[in-house]
Amino acid sequence: MARIRSEVLSPYRSVRMFFYLAFMASGALGGLIALTRLLPALSDPARSAGAGETLRGLGIDAAAVALFAFLYARESKAKDAQVARLAREERLSRLKLRVGSGDGGRPFALGELRGTARLVIVAGPGDFVAESFRRSQPLLRELAERAVLAVPFATDGNAPELRLDGDGEEDGADDDGLARRSKRLWQLTPVYTTEWAQWLDDQKKLAGVPPDSPVYLSLRMDGRVRGSGVGYPPWQAFVAQLPPVKGMWSGLLDGMDGRVL
Repeated sequence: MARIRSEVLSPYRSVRMFFYLAFMASGALGGLIALTRLLPALSDPARSAGAGETLRGLGIDAAAVALFAFLYARESKAKDAQVARLAREERLSRLKLRVGSGDGGRPFALGELRGTARLVIVAGPGDFVAESFRRSQPLLRELAERAVLAVPFATDGNAPELRLDGDGEEDGADDDGLARRSKRLWQLTPVYTTEWAQWLDDQKKLAGVPPDSPVYLSLRMDGRVRGSGVGYPPWQAFVAQLPPVKGMWSGLLDGMDGRVL
């Protein structure tokens, strides 16, 4: 699946790599022909008149082979990095969630939220999760307008109880749907936490982040990672950077989630 997505995201990469190989083969063949002409010319003084031109052609062929070999290696490295990143995102999409902290909700894959929500994974000790929740409260309405949903994951097992300061009735009377979404912003709960912990540990190793560091990951609407960092999520930056998913902006700016990492 990761390789298929890679081909979709970079449809011309395979074409470029094919032509790089073809040019390398052409240059190598030309260099071989030039070499077969150069060796007799160097051994026979009577045939050395065109040795300089042949040597110049051999140098051009060698330079062409080196150039296209470099371009092919760079393209191959970029492809491997993209496939590895997409494979990690596919693993992430298979991690399980449920709505609410109880055991009654049906677990579902994170990937089922693609196209409907922008997830922000908040992973760290319970105190870190609670403080991240507190910092988001003044912006709950704006985050809900942008379809942001938080996934709190307490790495120490001490999941805090996340309660809103109010019921949201005072600012939700004119928009009950938005008020309900604001209340649900922190209602997702990771299931099978061992798999979540393993995925986060792998991500931290790749990024060179200490294993005990609290982190956040921001996902695009299509499920791809758009941002991550050590420390508290920048809720204010999310509000400034992400377009609303309702009204006149709906559909027009759905792809403006930012570049992927």
